[in-house]
Amino acid sequence: MVIHPRSFHYGWVIAAIGFMIIFACIGLARYAYTMLLPAMQSGLSLADDRMGFIGTGNFCGYLLAVVLAPRMIRRFRPRAVIAGGLTLITLTLSGIGVSHGFLLPLALYFLVGMGTGFANIPTMALISQWFRSDQRGKAAGLMIGGNGAAIVLAGILVPLLNRTFGADGWRAGWFLLGGIALLVTLLSTWLVRNSPADMGLEPLGRKLTPTPDQLLPQEQRGDGALLLRLGLLYLAFGATFMVYGTFIVTTMVRDYGFSEARAGIYWSWAGFFSLFSGIAFGTLSDRIGRRHGLALVFIVQTAAYLLAGLKPGSLGLMVSIALYGSAVFAIPAIMAAAVGDYLGMSRAASAFATVTIFFAAGQTVGPAAAGMIARGTGSFTHAYMAASLITATAALFALFLPKPHRI
Repeated sequence: MVIHPRSFHYGWVIAAIGFMIIFACIGLARYAYTMLLPAMQSGLSLADDRMGFIGTGNFCGYLLAVVLAPRMIRRFRPRAVIAGGLTLITLTLSGIGVSHGFLLPLALYFLVGMGTGFANIPTMALISQWFRSDQRGKAAGLMIGGNGAAIVLAGILVPLLNRTFGADGWRAGWFLLGGIALLVTLLSTWLVRNSPADMGLEPLGRKLTPTPDQLLPQEQRGDGALLLRLGLLYLAFGATFMVYGTFIVTTMVRDYGFSEARAGIYWSWAGFFSLFSGIAFGTLSDRIGRRHGLALVFIVQTAAYLLAGLKPGSLGLMVSIALYGSAVFAIPAIMAAAVGDYLGMSRAASAFATVTIFFAAGQTVGPAAAGMIARGTGSFTHAYMAASLITATAALFALFLPKPHRI
């Protein structure tokens, strides 16, 4: 059966395979670490700060890839860069499964971070190529939903593997993640296309007639300052969300006395709520604007971190997890749409890479700082409270972003 081009646009295939790429390169490669951390820490006999540094190693690799990604995309095009990044992830995730000590898993997780950056940046940049402004938030949200699916899977699968394989359950987990990443690598190589023009198509969405103030040169005065403002907001997100995302399971086990299985169920609920975070807030930002969408997300995150820091009991913890999950992947979705709105389609890849440098810097510092705070204070309470202060400030800062001039 032939599908009429007006009834179905290949952009939705791009969004769907983007979901799978994000599922593998960020969802599994990064968020599964949260579930694997307690057993891995015990198996390797490592302290909190060293586990924090392993997580930070991943973010350092991501930061390096973000710096290199625009040049790689220009030279090899997004499809090839995505395939290369996913291949690196496949090999290094499997390698962690046989690692020992501190330095080898640190080095391998650094390489996982590089693969994540090389897969994620061109995938998110495809949004501005395949979708016009009125559809970008929705499309980005659909892709970002892959993170939530991975969290749900990890929350259910990791405890099962630990019960099945005992002390080596975390090693089996890394092997399984590598196998899944391999399948996604093959699928993305088959389906990803660099632009609608490659298939004789136009980007999906309303083609609007530009107003005089939108007939602007490709690069205009103030773009650098605008990128800095977007970057600072992304830095605030990066510095806070992975503190919670890395250590909340450990907090549940230590401070609340949860079993690993019960903590996994709670964490899988974060994944369930996060399935809708990108699409809900991304679509909302298509309607109310990127600045108001960003501010609203930061307010929700502030409430989640406050509840985690205040330790209000199991019910309050569940509310915190629900709030965290419902907003956790909204910022990347809105940011991916915003760079296309503010900087234009042709500069979306380099602009997203630029603001992601700030994000990567923030998430590099966050888990390591939280690990050191926990080592000094005995809990992550102060780290969660500091995160809430940062996101509250970011919510106010987002409201002062200008309206985009490009469509």
